[in-house]
Amino acid sequence: MAYRILGEGEPVRLFVAGLHGDEWKDTSDILENIEAPQKGTLAVIPLVNNGNYISTLDERYFSEIGIPIIEAVEELRPDVYIEIHSYSAENLESLTGSTRLERIGVPAFSRLDHDVLMGSVAPYIRRKYFPQDALCLTFEIQKENHDSKEYARKLINRMKEFTSRDEFLYYMLDMYPKQARKAIEDYKIFYGLSDDDI
Repeated sequence: MAYRILGEGEPVRLFVAGLHGDEWKDTSDILENIEAPQKGTLAVIPLVNNGNYISTLDERYFSEIGIPIIEAVEELRPDVYIEIHSYSAENLESLTGSTRLERIGVPAFSRLDHDVLMGSVAPYIRRKYFPQDALCLTFEIQKENHDSKEYARKLINRMKEFTSRDEFLYYMLDMYPKQARKAIEDYKIFYGLSDDDI
């Protein structure tokens, strides 16, 4: 078992960090020090891999270095799945730019406070392993940026308390209305949904 369990019962959440390369330096301790949620279960994998780099957008990731994630998802069937990544400041525009969908086939990340980015997880794991109403998100922390990391830590601690996708959306619409509306639009495009389906 590659994950650690905090809490018990429903809903079940899975948070993962240190997914590839040296990201663990900026992300793993967030999950190493996280406490159990007030309600339900939180499973954490603070370090998936601390050396190899395969993009999570590459399906090979989940059949190679990401196997512990797939095993945890299959065993736990989480309602909420969060990946914590890190990025270099020089890559900010390529991650948030409006052409990202055309360039690599996934929507641009939304920029939150302190250059923390929010977006969807890779289409492969989202489509294959999660039901449509699951909450699946990626947060990106800017490397070597203390404020970015501390703000991400607060967000992740808030995320562990959400019990549904809708609860998260209401929170985001209040805190970040522009980014939340973009996330909803991206979700509808991803699944080919209309406004009535949300």
